[in-house]
Order: sequence, then structure tokens, then C-alpha cells
Amino acid sequence: MRRLLALSTLLAAASTASAQQPYENPKYPQADKFRQLDELLPTPNVYRTASGAPGPEYWQQQADYVIEVELDDVNQRLTGYETITYTNNSPDTLNYLWVQLDQNRFRPDSDDMLTRTTGGLDRLSFSQLDSMLYRMGFEGGYDISEVSYANGRPLKHTIVRTMMRVEPDKALEPGDTFSFNIGWSNNIIDADRVRSRGGYEYFPEDDNYIYEIAQWFPRMAAYTDYAGWQHKQFLGNGEFTLEFGDYDVSITAPDDHVVASTGVLQNPRDVMTREQRQRFERAKNATEPVFIVTPDEAVANQQGAPAGTKTWRFVAEDVRDFAWASSRKFIWDALGHDVNGNETMAMSFYPIEGEPLWSRYSTHTIVHTLNVYSRYSFDYPYPVAISVNGPVGGMEYPMICFNGPRPETDGTYTQRTKYGLIGVIIHEVGHFYFPMIVNSDERQWTWMDEGVNTFLQFLTEQEWEDNYPSRRGEPQDITGYMASQRQVPIMTNSESIQQFGANAYAKPATALNILRESVMGREAFDYAFKTYAERWKFKRPEPADLFRTMEDASGIDLDWFWRGWFYTTDHVDIAVTNVREYRVDTQNPLIEDALAREVRDAEPTTVSEQRYADARKYTDAFPELLDFYNSYDPLETTPAEMRRYERTLASLSEDRKALLELEENFYVFDFENVGGLVMPIILHLHYTDGTKEDIRMPAEVWRRNVEQVSTMHMTPKVLDRVVLDPYLETADTDLSNNHFPPRPERSRFELFEFNRQRPNPMREAIQEQERQSQGGRMGGEDDE
Repeated sequence: MRRLLALSTLLAAASTASAQQPYENPKYPQADKFRQLDELLPTPNVYRTASGAPGPEYWQQQADYVIEVELDDVNQRLTGYETITYTNNSPDTLNYLWVQLDQNRFRPDSDDMLTRTTGGLDRLSFSQLDSMLYRMGFEGGYDISEVSYANGRPLKHTIVRTMMRVEPDKALEPGDTFSFNIGWSNNIIDADRVRSRGGYEYFPEDDNYIYEIAQWFPRMAAYTDYAGWQHKQFLGNGEFTLEFGDYDVSITAPDDHVVASTGVLQNPRDVMTREQRQRFERAKNATEPVFIVTPDEAVANQQGAPAGTKTWRFVAEDVRDFAWASSRKFIWDALGHDVNGNETMAMSFYPIEGEPLWSRYSTHTIVHTLNVYSRYSFDYPYPVAISVNGPVGGMEYPMICFNGPRPETDGTYTQRTKYGLIGVIIHEVGHFYFPMIVNSDERQWTWMDEGVNTFLQFLTEQEWEDNYPSRRGEPQDITGYMASQRQVPIMTNSESIQQFGANAYAKPATALNILRESVMGREAFDYAFKTYAERWKFKRPEPADLFRTMEDASGIDLDWFWRGWFYTTDHVDIAVTNVREYRVDTQNPLIEDALAREVRDAEPTTVSEQRYADARKYTDAFPELLDFYNSYDPLETTPAEMRRYERTLASLSEDRKALLELEENFYVFDFENVGGLVMPIILHLHYTDGTKEDIRMPAEVWRRNVEQVSTMHMTPKVLDRVVLDPYLETADTDLSNNHFPPRPERSRFELFEFNRQRPNPMREAIQEQERQSQGGRMGGEDDE
């Protein structure tokens, strides 16, 4: 295509072009999508500054724990006793304290159970029915045997479903410390039958169990400067936010069990053999993972029976939670790793059923994750990083995470299983940073840990190997969700989210990737994000602190981005609706008339003209009726026109004469914002000489009109065609309007034998129900 429009357009003068701007005066008032977020973000104060940094009087509480717990491997039950020491660092007087009782979620009368909805029981799988019946009959929740002062005197308390209010005789003044005891026991849930964040897995072939114990002890609820007590009931999706503290935990288990835990083992001589301790020391300086408990030893171990119990004692400093796992089936491998001077033991625990996949990939994936996350945020500060294979598909706690994928029983595995394992380990180890160190409020904002972490997971996966098949992060992978109807903004409470995985994981992760690659640029984004991570490690950020820090550290106004991506359900659909081509009118009649004749002569002959061309005309009989006008060409240049041109030329300065000789092509592009989300405009230009060019216009191009806009580009080349968003970097939901001139949509159709099966309304209704339920989420663990 030599020209995008007829050459008559080329004759339009530059002065005429200014009168052809169709989008300058919108017909209706528009929303200000570049309005600052002042009315949505909390007012800065002495605790949180307008820059997004902690304020000069920032504070947070501290909760320290000494815990003794025993695992009953016969009855799948825990019995524990703890002493909590709570320090009131706030400026407030506290008349009572709130403690989380997460296991009460599994009581038959819990809010989680009573508020569950169903789409009907027309069609259930065996496992679904089994899970439902098991959950309804499971005797879950805590049996609280004691709540007392440090000296053992009973302490007044009130249980409110998944929370417990503790009421000391004397209020805690600012700076006070208060210690009290809680004794409890609870049944451990079968995590194979009910999706949960912790529980057990039973192996009938060898009559053994793997226990992954999480959210297992009564824990202090968070008291914050922005919300007071965070004591929203635990319903499953909204996880938790906790106080940092020091833990001293003694875990008594059968003496043939291997225990993996948050923290550092304090008594290896009591629980490990001499050979295991030697292997552990060797692993600290190894270049490949070293077996601490070998596969052969684990297989032999699971065939025996315990002679008694052992107590494993772990100490963890400055953590916000504590989790552990225990089994006689565990293989244990370890590899020492140095994260910029901080020595860490990367370790994996898994049964023989996980081989050979786990020994090959798990610990290496931990090391890779620590390297990449440390580069983008801060150096990993803890001495331990553990991945455990068991019944929980994916869940994280300080220094330890639970991950599910396993190979087939014959040891083979699919590509999906391999990358599922690597991906989930990256994701859960990444949670050691967000939110286990950058302590966001998961009960309120799932996206602040899941979305941010999924974004960093994408970066880490892309650095694992070429063409890593990431599930989330690429803009083109979120377009279906972005254009869907049943959705809520990212800034929605965790328990009210629809399409949980897409909303809380994929959309914020993709938004941050787009922000990095296409809005801010990598250098500006990485500096600002690292600033956020450094500012808020071991502290408690809110969304406003992330938003403000990213702007403060980069010098880029991003309120339009946060507003569109996080506070609305608008989607990206930008259309290129027209392209107009202009040249400067030389005002030389010889040149302009010749161009006009070229346009005229290129016009097609109409069908009537073709059919009357050979018909006999009246003037054929009377040629004397033909005169001057029958031979006159109005586009022939006359002497008078040349004289006027010469007089005009004589009146111009040399600079203006040079402008008349300009041979550049001026292209005006018309765009329409169909989806409503303002985004940068990225154009890929193809020229007739075979060359190409990219043009990038920031989102502010929409600041005066968020619905339609026109831009201009000047080039000596002749444009052939244009492509909008050529590298699929803006999550544009409709690519059919991204080409000018439009291109045909290509597809293929499938041939099949005609099926005379009669309609089955019930089957069709069930199929429709299944389609509508896809993308939802059952249970409460990470959506991996």
C-alpha cells in the first residue's frame, strides 16, 4: 500500500489539518483518570509519611513465645502449652488483648462452615462427597485447658469463634510487658480430604503419616496504628497478620520421626545420629545438596516402629509465625548457601514418593529463589530456608514452606509436574520475604503478599531457564479475566474477592510487570521497589505505603496507574481507528496541479462510465456543439497562477521558502480507549521500504481526553501499516482493532460427523454450571 489514504488527502494544507481534529471537544463529561489518590489514601501522620516511609514515631507490638507441644501419632492430635510475653510498644492503653484461634475454623459451627454456599448437588465426584462428609463430621477446633497469668492464676477470657479476648486485671500501659499461659489440644485434620493450610497425610501402604503443622497454636492478633486490633474472623481466604517476636519451641514426636521447623535446631546431639550430624556439617560447604537422611535410610525408617519419643528444640528470632513438619518417612537433604555474607542452610524434606523429582529440584530451587529475591528486595536474613513435601499444595511460614507436586508412582513425571514443583517452591520460598518479613496484612489485602510475590516469582522463573512456562506475569495471559464480567477491584477485602486466583495473584502480578517493563522502565522500577522492600522489612506496610514509595523513589506520578489497575475493573482495549497522511502544500502550481491530476487519473472508472463509453452520443452527429470547455483541463497550470505563485514566493523569507520544500510525511493516528483503562500507546510502524520503527507514548497522552486521542508522527518514509501493542505488553483484551489498515481475522474450522444424539437439558445445565464455576477457589491455601 503506497498510501494509506487517497492522494487527495495529501493536498490538504497544514492549516486545514488543525481543523480536522475530531476528538478535541468530548460530547459528555469524562472521569478524571489522572486524578490524584488523595481522597482514597489515608492521611500521612507521624507513623506513616507521605513519602511512603515509616514515620518518626512508627511502632509495632512484640509477641514472644515459649512453647512445648507433643504430637500424638496414633490419634493424630496435638497437645501444647505456651507462655506468651506481649510488649505494648503502642502509645495506647490496652484494656484487653486478642488471641487468634485459627483451628476453630474447623469447628462444625464455625463461620467458615456456616457461610459456605453451593451451586447444587446434581453432580458430585466421590472425593468431593467424601471431603464434604469428613469435614462435617470432623471434631475440629481447640480444647482450651488453661488460660492463666504467668504464676498460674486463672485469667479471664472470652472465646469469640476464631478469636479469644484476654482480660488482665490491670490494663497494659504504653511500654508495659505482660506474660500469660495457654494450654490447649486439638485434632489434626486430614489434609488429603480437606484442603487446608496444614494437616496430615496418611500412607496406607506403609501405615505412616506426614504431618505439616501450621496455624497450630493460639497466636497474638495484630494491634496496629491503622486499624487497632486486627481480629476479623478467619474464614479461610484472608490469611493473617501477626506480630514479630522470638520463639523457643520444643516439639516432642515419636523417636523415629524427622522434624523440620522454623528456626535453628538447638539440640542436634539429642535427635540426630553422629553420621547425620557429620553430613550436616559437610553440607554447609558443599556445591550440591547432601543427604542428611538418605532415601534408603528413610525407606528403612518407615518400616519400623518407635521405641519412645524425642524432643526437638528450635529457636527462631524476629519471626512473625512458626510452623513445622514431622514424619518417619522423610528424606532430608541440605546445601549451605551464602546470601551476600549471610549463611543459610537450604533444606528439603520429602518422602520416597517424591523421588527422583524432589532431590533433583527442590533445594536448588530454594537457592535460586534466595538469590533472585535478595537482588530485587533485600538479602535473606534468616539462617534456614526449608521446602517440605506433604499434603498441602502450597503454603508458607517463616523459614519453612509446604509444597505438593510429586512424580508418578513409577518415578516418571510430566512437564506440568516438573514446572509445577519448581514454580510452587519459588512462590512459597518467595513468601519468606513477602509477607513473612515485609509484614503486610493478609487478612485484609491478599494481593499485597500474593500479587507482589507472584510478580517476583515470574522474574525468578524467567531467570531459571530459557522459555520457562510461567503461568502468571505475562500481560497476554490475563486478558480473559480482565474482560470478564464477574470481578471486583484488586482493592477488595480478602473474603469478598471473586475469581480469587486471577484477582489476588495474576492481576496484581501482571500490573507490576507492566509497570516495570512498559511504564516506569526496569531501572526506575527496580530502584523504587527495592526501596519499598528495604523500608518495610520487619515492619507492617499498607497499600498506600507501597503506592507512595514507588512514586517517591522513582519521581514518576503513578496515581493514574494505581487508580485504574487497583481501584477499578476497567480493562485495556485501545483501538487504532484511523491513520491520516499529510504533506506540505508547496504552493507551486506546476507541482500541485500535477499531483491533483495524478489523483484524478488514478480514480476508478464507474460502471456507468464504462457502459456509456462506446454508446453513440448526440455530439457525434453535431460536432459543432463541442467548444473550448470540452478540451479544457482545469488542472492545467495557467500563466496567471504561476505569476501569483512567483509573487508569493518573492514575499517569503528563505526560512519559509525552505518549509515549502519540506518533503516529510506527516501521519496523524486516531485512537479510541474502548476498555476504559488508560495505558501507554505503543506503535510499531512498517514502512514501504521494509524498515520498521517503534513509537512509545506514555499514558499521559490521554490526560486531556480519556476516550479518544490523536497523535502525529513525522518521517521522510512512506507508511505501509501500523500495529498497536506489537509486543503484547499492555494486556490489551482485543487485538482485532490493533491494526491499520484492519487485517482479516484468521481461524480454522473443524469437520466432524453429524451427531444425532438427542438434547439432554440436565447434562447441558451441569456443563454450564461447571463452566461458570471454573476459576473459583475452594479452601484457603495458596492458589498454586
